[in-house]
Formats: sequence, structure tokens, C-alpha cells
Amino acid sequence: MADAFGNHADQVSAPATRAVAIVPHDTTPLADIPKALFVGGGGTIVARGAGGGDAVAFAGLAAGSILPLRASHVLATGTTATGIVALY
Repeated sequence: MADAFGNHADQVSAPATRAVAIVPHDTTPLADIPKALFVGGGGTIVARGAGGGDAVAFAGLAAGSILPLRASHVLATGTTATGIVALY
């Protein structure tokens, strides 16, 4: 399959080229830092950003929304959103 954009450098603002389902865990980091997180079923995502710091609760996320966070962790404790997908 031809990719007209295959010779262009990937950017954080560019569309994702890979998606991986996330299983929230309180201590295990994500395998790779994503561009953003897709929320399949609305709720709250508790996550740590790639830059470090404390975990933050992103409440009131709607089903089908995209959380533009480059997360290092998606924690199980406090996360009620479902169908979370990392976008790379």
C-alpha cells in the first residue's frame, strides 16, 4: 500500500500511525509514550505525564474523546473510563 506521507518526519501533532489498547496499572508504565489517549467509554482517567510529577485525575471525559496527554502511566486506581487506547 502506498503512503504519500511515508517520507515525512513524524510530529506530535501529526495523526497517529499506531494504536494500542491500554490496561491501567498503578505501577507499570506504558511501554512507549503515546501522542494522546483515546477514551472509548467516558469517565475519569488518572495518569502521569511523560515529564514526571504526580498523577492527575482527568474527570468528565466523554466517550469517543481524545485526551492530548503524552502519558507515562495510566493508573488503575481512580480510572473509571474504559476502552482506553494509546495513540502513537
